[in-house]
Amino acid sequence: MPVETMKWRGTGLEIIDQRKLPLVEERLLLTSVEDVAVAIETLAVRGAPAIGCAAAYGVVVAALEHTDRDFVVESIERLRGTRPTAVNLFYALDRMAAILDDAFSSSDPKKCLLDCAQAIFEDDLELCRSLSFHGAELLNDGDTVLTHCNAGGLATSSYGTALGVVYAAVEQGKNIAVYADETRPLLQGARLTSWELAKSGVQVTLICDNMAAVVMAEGRINHVIVGADRIATNGDTANKIGTYGLSILAREHAVPFYVAAPLTSFDFSLKHGSEIPIEERADSEIHSQFGERTAPKGINFYNPAFDVTPAKNISVIISEKGLARPPFAQQLQNWNTSHVS
Repeated sequence: MPVETMKWRGTGLEIIDQRKLPLVEERLLLTSVEDVAVAIETLAVRGAPAIGCAAAYGVVVAALEHTDRDFVVESIERLRGTRPTAVNLFYALDRMAAILDDAFSSSDPKKCLLDCAQAIFEDDLELCRSLSFHGAELLNDGDTVLTHCNAGGLATSSYGTALGVVYAAVEQGKNIAVYADETRPLLQGARLTSWELAKSGVQVTLICDNMAAVVMAEGRINHVIVGADRIATNGDTANKIGTYGLSILAREHAVPFYVAAPLTSFDFSLKHGSEIPIEERADSEIHSQFGERTAPKGINFYNPAFDVTPAKNISVIISEKGLARPPFAQQLQNWNTSHVS
């Protein structure tokens, strides 16, 4: 990654403010639980693995604010309520909550909590690098990848999932180019993915979301790779709105469609994607763009932040455990068993 997504600074969590990219590279120091919660809610920090890491550090921030266990417990619940779809958030907070008794019975609760948050951060880096090199096996020298939203270093501890696969292939000496969907309505592809790839020296071409079919039909795309916010036991995958439609286009044009995510993005308590909670965001994200209102007043808006891609549209699921191909259920269950053990 050309910049650090986040870093613990002793008195708080420092993040790059992703709301300001690509025009301004501004860093924020989050020194209260409310700072962290608002940063997650307003997408100053975003991406499923990244918000899990940020929330873990948010628990440490809580302990720095008040050395009271009840306050930390309340803070965990505040952080749980920030965003409902990305399961990494809940995985990280559950892991932090599980050590509270030990932490507050120790001589230094803050250090215990910080050690756990740092472990979550470092685990994410290791998992993302591992899955990325598994995924790189799917790419050949000279291939072109289409991706949606941002599943790079900005969305993780620093390396990425979907873009991590590209970075790993490049590290192996392969020449890989990327087409990035702009990703309406908040333009994560245009603002973040294009910025990140350009900074990293990877050739990137930006397209509008509604151009994906054309570039596939023209034979410009060898693979589609996306990240995931939550994957059900059968392989159904929730990701940024527009991913489902992209999977249909890929199937129609016989372009392999890959999902790249660490096991912290899998929810083995859910059998199917229909059980995944889908976040609905503010109307203003649709009706106002670039500081100006772009839609008439008095009409209705619908703004789901994610959609669910059915497993039947996915060619390969990539995790730190390797590559899973359909039908996914048994192999994903094997991953779950080995992960738990």
